[in-house]
Amino acid sequence: MPDTQINPTAAALLGLLHEGPMTGGQLMAAAERRLGPYWSMTRSQVYRELPVLAEMGYVRLGKPGPRSSQPYAITAAGKRAFGRWLTDSPGRDAIRNPVALRVAFGQQHSGNQLKSLYTGANEYHAEALAMAREQAKEAKKAGDQYGAAALEFAVAYHKAALTWLKSAPAE
Repeated sequence: MPDTQINPTAAALLGLLHEGPMTGGQLMAAAERRLGPYWSMTRSQVYRELPVLAEMGYVRLGKPGPRSSQPYAITAAGKRAFGRWLTDSPGRDAIRNPVALRVAFGQQHSGNQLKSLYTGANEYHAEALAMAREQAKEAKKAGDQYGAAALEFAVAYHKAALTWLKSAPAE
């Protein structure tokens, strides 16, 4: 099997499959539960990556289940590929904040548009902050120090977003 680089979505799927075989839907649910506060994956990304990982020999398909659900299991080659990915440089963050992008064009907004934008963003970040705090608390209680540390990143991010929103120009 060639030493092929995997992308972060593929790596996340391989990491999740360390827990045991899962279908695409189960992988989506696990990704949302474990990674959602700080890493987003779409259903289309998951279903696009799984056949590629199978073709590369990093996952194997199990017997189809109800409604043609297809379970996937990580292979030894998949575990090695995941291990290599863990040691690779993570590269630079890709910051893509849709609220900041709209604020950059604030001169084209009406005052009401900005107020609505900020209100929605405040509500979202306050809810996400509360969820991330709760998940971090649960991870700590369960003894998952690494999961808790990743969730603390989400806590800090949402706190920073809320702080920034307080200082963003309203007119």
